[in-house]
Amino acid sequence: MSAENADKPDDDVIELATRIFDMARKGDAASLAAYLDAGVPIDLTNARGDGLLMLAAYHGHRDATKVLLDRGADPNKANDDGQTPLAGAVFKAEPDIVRDLLAAGADPDGGSPSAREAAEMFGQTGMLKLFDAR
Repeated sequence: MSAENADKPDDDVIELATRIFDMARKGDAASLAAYLDAGVPIDLTNARGDGLLMLAAYHGHRDATKVLLDRGADPNKANDDGQTPLAGAVFKAEPDIVRDLLAAGADPDGGSPSAREAAEMFGQTGMLKLFDAR
């Protein structure tokens, strides 16, 4: 292998990573759990810096979100744009996922815009009450 290709990911690795991101995005909690338990890094991110937890939370998949949180996913890990899984769940109006993320230690004031700022921006007073109740 040339030095030029030494840092280039293998096509099989890229294909596997793509499948795993799709599992999070589509909420395939059982398959996601199996891959994580087999050694896939919990902090795997895509080219935008979106982690598995961000994708599961943003797309409203509570079971997949729980699988990730139960295995140690960081609820405060922001993507490359500074967005956190909590802000994504607020944006998509997912109160159960917001509760789960808060219970796991998500900071409503972390990220940019923060989950609190997103809730204020979109008039989601119920989300603001969840933040204040924690």
